[in-house]
Amino acid sequence: MIRTIEWRRGRVVMIDQRLLPEREVYRVYDDYRAVVRAIRDMVVRGAPAIGVAAAMGIALGARRLPARGFRVRFERMCQALLATRPTAVNLAWAVGRMRRVYREHPREAIVDLRARLEREALAIHDEDIAINRAIGRHGAPLLPDRGTILTYCNAGALATAGYGTALGVIRRARETGKQISVIACETRPFLQGSRLTAWELERDRIPCTLVTDNAVGHLMQQGAIDAVIVGTDRTAANGDVANKIGTYTLAALAARHRLPFYVAAPTSSIDLATARGADVPIEERSADEVTHVAGRRIAPRGVRALHPAFDVTPARLVTAIVTERGVARPPYRRALARLLGAEAPARRGRSSPS
Repeated sequence: MIRTIEWRRGRVVMIDQRLLPEREVYRVYDDYRAVVRAIRDMVVRGAPAIGVAAAMGIALGARRLPARGFRVRFERMCQALLATRPTAVNLAWAVGRMRRVYREHPREAIVDLRARLEREALAIHDEDIAINRAIGRHGAPLLPDRGTILTYCNAGALATAGYGTALGVIRRARETGKQISVIACETRPFLQGSRLTAWELERDRIPCTLVTDNAVGHLMQQGAIDAVIVGTDRTAANGDVANKIGTYTLAALAARHRLPFYVAAPTSSIDLATARGADVPIEERSADEVTHVAGRRIAPRGVRALHPAFDVTPARLVTAIVTERGVARPPYRRALARLLGAEAPARRGRSSPS
């Protein structure tokens, strides 16, 4: 299994996803501020992996914080990590878990508190892999025994601590003997599909065909796709799904061609406090990622470029949401709350049908 992020002898080790597939380079971090930069600069990406990186970054930082002024410095560290990627809710979820460890043991000796924080970060890592495998078990029965599955961006081992969410479902389906192949969209502008998803699937010997993002409508029209499965960076209480920019387009096309559109979502990415997709903060990334590819300019100098990193797919376009606790189907407001063991939040303002 690909090791996206690890804790080794008091350091954080991450594969540099910016360099794949040409080079497999692992970065070693011994300062939480370097982990902050790694998350912001996309050394590590994918909502679950970002959460794990943040937790390990806090454990790393706590090893160096002095006992005097620990509380203030600890909170400053948490805020620095929270500011890196605003859309992925796993980041806030993981930071919240680490904060809770501190708040529940405020008078504990610093050496013991540091050990607790390290154990919590490792637990978040290990739980993520177990969660992904459970998502795979629940999601695999939804896929046909034979067919072609379209996926977008990268929701595989590289986006998590290991195994993957959307690709975890595909992996599990293959493990159970289903004869499925994958069509991977390149996913402009960061090319997570061509650089990362295709690389993962080739390593696992899962048949994969890479296509440009704008080929999807044609392929659906030709009957070349049997289902779509994607990951999520945040799912609102009503079932609206925030994911990599372009996901909404795929969902609309799938609905037009009457194809199932599945979302693989660990419960840590379901945000019942966010009523609808319109309330999700959408990260705006640098225009350079649109005007350049691999550091090479592909657009005229001075041209204006816009780069929203995510979009929102309305719940009405989602066939089912697969979690580690089971499969949620419409109406999502009740189904998601039930899976999370919570009372369904009241509707506020306009929201997509769920």
